[in-house]
Parts: sequence; C-alpha cells; structure tokens
Amino acid sequence: MRERIPVVVQGRPTRRSRAARALWTGAELAVTLGAVLLLLVVHQLWWTNRQAQHAARDQVGRLERQWDARPPAPGPAPAPAPEEGRTGGARAVRSAPPAGPPGRAGSPTPAPPEDRAYAVLRIPRIGLTAPIAQGVGKAAVLNRGYVGHYPHSAQPGRAGNAALAGHRNTHGEPFRHLDRLRPGDTVLVDTAEARYTYAVRRTLPRTTPGDGTVLAAVPYSSVHPAYRFTAPGAYLTLTTCTPQYTSTYRLVVWAVLRSTQSR
Repeated sequence: MRERIPVVVQGRPTRRSRAARALWTGAELAVTLGAVLLLLVVHQLWWTNRQAQHAARDQVGRLERQWDARPPAPGPAPAPAPEEGRTGGARAVRSAPPAGPPGRAGSPTPAPPEDRAYAVLRIPRIGLTAPIAQGVGKAAVLNRGYVGHYPHSAQPGRAGNAALAGHRNTHGEPFRHLDRLRPGDTVLVDTAEARYTYAVRRTLPRTTPGDGTVLAAVPYSSVHPAYRFTAPGAYLTLTTCTPQYTSTYRLVVWAVLRSTQSR
C-alpha cells in the first residue's frame, strides 16, 4: 500500500499578512536609520572633538618648541660716540624713531600666513589652551579646534581690536564655556615675540550675526547700543555662537590689554 504525500496548497496572502510584513519592514528601516543617526551624533559630538582637541594640543606643543629653539634676540647696539662740533662741544646724534611698542600706534605687524597657527590663547578661568591661526574659515581653521583671527582686525598686543572666533560645540569646542568669563578674568595671548595679558572688561550675552561693529577698532554693538567702548585702546574680542548647539546668535567677550612681557 502506497503512502500518499500530502500536498500543501499555498493560499494567497491576506491583507493582514501583507500589512504585518510592511510594518515589520518599516520597523527594520526605522531601527537602521536610528542606528545611523546615533553614529552620526557620536561622530559629531565626540569623535570630532577628540580629533580636533588632540590636533590643537599637538599644534600648541609644536609652536612652543619652535619658540624655545629660537636663538636669543641680539642686544641693542652700542650708541655711537657723540660727534664733535666746531666749537668743541658735543653734538647729539639723530637716530631713527623706534618702532611703536605693543599696544601703541607704530609700524604695522606683518600678517601671518593664511590658515597658519602662530599664537596660543590661554584662559585660566575655563582651562583653555588653544592655538590661534590666521583666518576664520571652518575647514582650514575652526574645525581643526583652532581659534581663528579675523584677518582685518589688529594683531594681538597692537593698538586697535584683535578679534578672535572659535567653535562653542563640536570640532574641539574651544569656546564652549566662554559664557563663564567675568570682568577681571585673565586672558593670555602668547606669540613668538611676547606674552600679552588682557583683562576681561565686558560680555555681550547675545547679539545678531550681523552685528559687525563688535569687531570695530573701538568696539561697540550697533544692535545693543548700551554695550560700547568710546576710547581708542588695545582690545581683544572673543566671539562664538549662542545658544549652545545653534548658530542663531553670537556671544561676545571684550578684554583690554593690561601688560606685555617680551620673550
């Protein structure tokens, strides 16, 4: 007696089974998309910071080694003996006028090469040590964890307004805690020639990105007229985005030059 093999006849999929498969596929896609977004957030908030902070620390060390390896500056040349006049008395020798010292008007300091780190910013209050590079381009400067120097502003230590920008979140976020600065806090700028010590004078908590007068030689806010300096001097302006994780407004901190220490 032969055994019969049962034949299974596949029925057509019902609407309920098709809906279930669609829901399952949608759930898988949602989980996959969520995982990708999570990885992107981790990369943006953690990995870019780690990379940029490491690169910034390395650049600071490189600058300091370069400065330490420089030969000492030659001392001043001895003054020539006074020239004898016809009457036998001494006649003064005219010398060229000296270049203006830091923080005062004088011969302009040559601009550093574009995108090149050439100074170090230190803010003890917020534990910041970061290289300063010429320019404020994102890819070339800011995204590397550097602080950028606005090219048309004064150089640190010179008369006018030395203006700097930095990220507040991601890419090293050197200005993350800029809002913690208070009047009187110390801001140091080290260059190959000198250390410039500034004292924080005032903070503008929020202004528009177009408030460009905060970078003027004598800085002030055209949006908030109460925030204004009126006398020429040697200013340092620090700018970053606010609130955190947005670029809607700008936070501005102003400082004034307090002392200069030559290397």
